[in-house]
Amino acid sequence: MTEQQDTALIVRPHEAEQVPLPHGGAFHLLADASSTGGALGANRLTLGEGASGARPHYHARSTELFYVLDGVMEFALDGRTETVAAGGLVCVPAGLAHSFGAAAGSTADLLAVLTPGIDRFAYFRSLGRIQHGLMPFDRLLPEQDRFDVHFL
Repeated sequence: MTEQQDTALIVRPHEAEQVPLPHGGAFHLLADASSTGGALGANRLTLGEGASGARPHYHARSTELFYVLDGVMEFALDGRTETVAAGGLVCVPAGLAHSFGAAAGSTADLLAVLTPGIDRFAYFRSLGRIQHGLMPFDRLLPEQDRFDVHFL
């Protein structure tokens, strides 16, 4: 765990690193654990129509909160599917298997917050390379503990 921050973190829209995705969406990297004293990590994810956001996985050490900013998302949560529209919130506790994506026929924009934070910007950059066919998915498997993303 990193030491507690004594200053506020401010990330203006033009300062967030963007990792483009092939369906027209992107990861917007807002805050890594190292910039929040380990308190949280945050990113914004925009998804093209019907695009997948994540394969089934769980986090062993962190809770993940999703707030749907726009569009409609589908979340698979430990075997059940929930549809959540703009303004809806989903909070996934550590250990609960989940996946998510934009609902069929809809784009989506969501804020994701992981707490306690894990430095995962490198993970999102790798996902971008994987989705563009520049890196095989299997290269992420040895990094599951590092990023606290455990694929099913």
